[in-house]
Amino acid sequence: MRKRGNALLAGVLDLFYPPRCPVCDGLLMPGELICDGCRTEAVLLREPVCKRCGKQLGEEQREYCPDCARKAHRYLQGKAVFLYKGGIRQSLYRFKYAGKREYAVFYAREAAGLYGAWVQKNQIEAIVPIPMYRRKQRRRGYNQAEVFARALGRELRLPVERKMVRRIRDTTPQKNLNERERKDNLKNAFQFTDNIVKYKRVLLVDDIYTTGSTIDAVAEVLISGGIKEICFICISIGVGF
Repeated sequence: MRKRGNALLAGVLDLFYPPRCPVCDGLLMPGELICDGCRTEAVLLREPVCKRCGKQLGEEQREYCPDCARKAHRYLQGKAVFLYKGGIRQSLYRFKYAGKREYAVFYAREAAGLYGAWVQKNQIEAIVPIPMYRRKQRRRGYNQAEVFARALGRELRLPVERKMVRRIRDTTPQKNLNERERKDNLKNAFQFTDNIVKYKRVLLVDDIYTTGSTIDAVAEVLISGGIKEICFICISIGVGF
């Protein structure tokens, strides 16, 4: 009965608020998640990929991207859904800055299809979104990582622990910083709140992965709080060669 009611509600909402393509933002038919013509613009990650962070590699013989080959990370392994190029770049900009939160359904459906078995294999117990500084989140109205986490949690049937880690210090946007500056920028920026149910394995989620500085900083805090293994899934990632 509940499923039937949810389906009816979704149908009514589609009539008044028709879904839009996450790539071109054009109107979709009910039940569609992306335009047929835009499917090729959403480039999924395919092997070979880095065995640590999940970046696309140019050579099958290589196991790690240049970044992961020279430094250790605090997480166990990561995966990405799309290459950060073409239509996905514009899609993520609208998702992050233009209030297009409905795109998360498409991102999460693709993520679950690609990595649902991997999540089960790693015995993930909960999803933790990368937190946003409270004042910045109030200005924007939402945290895009949390929106994605909730959609992914529904697909994977996992709880989302959005309060496990807090961002206690505002930071400079990472995209304008080099590797050393990124690390310094995030120093003491996060705080572990509580692990009441004592999870041992969690999945961090974010929108874009670049060098992994943010994931590492949050993973460090989680480890200090007793989490044993941390994996991550991000919506998009750059090329690793």
